[in-house]
Amino acid sequence: MGNSNVLIIGSGIAAMQLSKKLRNDVNVMILTKSSISDGNSFLAQGGVAVALGKNDNPYKHYLDTMEAGRYHNNGELVLEMTKEAPHLINELFANGCLFDTDASGELLLGLEGAHQERRIVHGGGDATGKTIMEYFLQRINDNISVVENITVYELIIENNRCIGARGKFQDGTIETFYADHVVLATGGCGQVYSFTSNAETVTGDGIALAYIAGAEVADMEFIQFHPTLLFVDGKTRGLVSEAVRGAGARLVTKKRETIMDDVHPMRDLAPRHVVSQAIYDQIRQGEEVFLDIAFISNFEEYFPTVSEICKTNGVDLREQLLPVVPGCHFLMGGVKTDAYARTSIPGLYAIGEVACTGIQGANRLASNSLLEGLFFGHRLAEVIHAQTDVSQVSHEGNLKQKIDNHSLKLPTISELQKRMMDFTGIVRNHEQLKRQKDWLEGFAIEKWLEMDFAQLSKRDISRAFMLITSWLITDSALQRTESRGGHYRTDYPFEKDKEWKQKQIIQTRRKVEVGENEQTKAEITTGAILS
Repeated sequence: MGNSNVLIIGSGIAAMQLSKKLRNDVNVMILTKSSISDGNSFLAQGGVAVALGKNDNPYKHYLDTMEAGRYHNNGELVLEMTKEAPHLINELFANGCLFDTDASGELLLGLEGAHQERRIVHGGGDATGKTIMEYFLQRINDNISVVENITVYELIIENNRCIGARGKFQDGTIETFYADHVVLATGGCGQVYSFTSNAETVTGDGIALAYIAGAEVADMEFIQFHPTLLFVDGKTRGLVSEAVRGAGARLVTKKRETIMDDVHPMRDLAPRHVVSQAIYDQIRQGEEVFLDIAFISNFEEYFPTVSEICKTNGVDLREQLLPVVPGCHFLMGGVKTDAYARTSIPGLYAIGEVACTGIQGANRLASNSLLEGLFFGHRLAEVIHAQTDVSQVSHEGNLKQKIDNHSLKLPTISELQKRMMDFTGIVRNHEQLKRQKDWLEGFAIEKWLEMDFAQLSKRDISRAFMLITSWLITDSALQRTESRGGHYRTDYPFEKDKEWKQKQIIQTRRKVEVGENEQTKAEITTGAILS
C-alpha cells in the first residue's frame, strides 16, 4: 500500500510538468504502465507552438487554434494558454532544455499546417518530445517516486470522492495507492484503431477508468487522424511529421501528380482533417499516396527520426517518395474537466490528452498538444498547492462488490482495431456507426462496467478498456449529426452551427431502475461548453 499527497497515473509531458512544478514538500507518486521513457510524449516529432516571432503574437496563435478547432473550443481558455506559452517555453529553454537554435543562439521557429506564422519550436529536429522528456527525467526531485510496469485497473471512490487507485504488476501482484489528489495523465486512445501513430500502451485506460468511476466524458467523436503515417507492407510503421510538409514536401500519387492543389487554399498545409480526408479519398479510388521530399535539401539531417524509421522499414530515401496513409493520431475529447483540470469527481483531475479541457476544440492545431500538457501541468500544480495539507496522508478505502463473471467475452485486439478503422474511422455514416455500436454492445458493455478487473490479466484489462473506449467514441459519433473538425459524416457532410456550434456530447453513467434490477446505461446530454 502506498500513500502520497499527489498520485499521477501516467508519465508523459503533462505528468512530468506537474511533478516538476509541485513543491518539494509535496509527496508525489507516478504510476506508469510500462517504463517512464515509453509513451507518446517520447515519440512526439512535432514541436511546441508558441508566438515568439516578431510578426507573431498570442492572439494570432489563438485565432489559428480556434479556426483549426472549428470554433468548438473554449476561447477564453485558449487565449490564456497562447498568452502563457512564451513564458512556458522560455522558462524551459533558460533552464537547459535543448531546443533547436540558429547561429546566434535564438530559438528556431518552424512552420506547420494551419499556422499563419512560423511559431513551432523543435528539439533535436524531429525529436521534440524526446528532448523535453529527457530534460524532465534528468531533473526528477527527491519528493517524486516512480512505479513502473503497473496497469491501473480501478479508481477508488469513497463518499463520491476519488481517494486512490489500484494496479496490477506483470506477476499478478496487486497494490493499492491512496492520495489526496489523483491525476489522470494516461494519454489518449490511439491503439483502438489499426492505423495509428500512438505508442502500444495508449489504449484509452484513463478514459475507461474515469467513465467506470462515474466521471463525465466529453467530445469522444472528435478524433484527429494524422495525414501521414509511413505505410509499408500493409502496416503503419511510424509518424512522418507534419514538419516535413512544412519544409516543402508535397502529397502526390505514384505518378507524382499532386493531390491537394484543388482541395484547399493552403494545399498540403491545410488542417489535418482536410488532408486526411483527401488522402483517404485517393486510397478509396485505388491510388497509392506518397510524400514527395524532392524539394527538401539535406532531408536526413533535418529529419533524423523520420529518416531512421524509413531506413528501418526498407524505404529507399533516394527515390524521395515516402508511402503514407492517414491514421489515428490524437483525441480531442476525453475526461471532461473545468479550466483548472478538475473532473466531475472531487479529488480526481485530468491533464494532457486524456482530458477534454475545451482547448483543442473539434480538431487540434498542430503542435498544441505538448503546449497544452505544459500549460495544464503548471496550472494544476498551483491548484494543488492551494489545497494540499502535506502533514498527513492517510486513507482506508473499502472494496466494492464487483461482478465475478469469467464467461464475459472480449473481442480480439486486431478485430476491434480493424472494425474501428472501417466503421468509426475518418469517414463515417449512420449505417456504419450503428453497425459498429451494435457489435460492441454484443460484448455486454454494461456488465464490463461492473467487472472485477482484478481477476484479469494486464492484457485483458487493456482489451476491456479498449472495448469501453471504442463504444464511447462510436456512440458519441452516432449522436453528432453534423461534420465538424475531426468528425466527418457523409450523411451529414456540413457543419450545423445552429444545432451544434459550441455544443458537446457528455457521456456519464446513471443508475436507473428497470423492474427489480438496476442496470447501467450511458446518458447522453447536450450542453454548451462555455458556461
